[in-house]
Amino acid sequence: MPEQDIDFLENQIPALSGAAVNMAYANTLASGGSVLEAKGGAIYEIFSNGNQRLVKQIEPPVPVQQGQKILLS
Repeated sequence: MPEQDIDFLENQIPALSGAAVNMAYANTLASGGSVLEAKGGAIYEIFSNGNQRLVKQIEPPVPVQQGQKILLS
């Protein structure tokens, strides 16, 4: 496969993975399940009826530049 084709396909990965996550989220709620979502420095359990339950306070997200490497401890 030509390098140009590989680059094109690799560039599609973020959009495809984002769509897959959104579909899994919607399908889980539609089937009556719940999902966990991190927002505002906390993890919430989101239920299919729209209710939310605080699960845990967490550290705020760390902003990074694309390609930046950070050490996780």
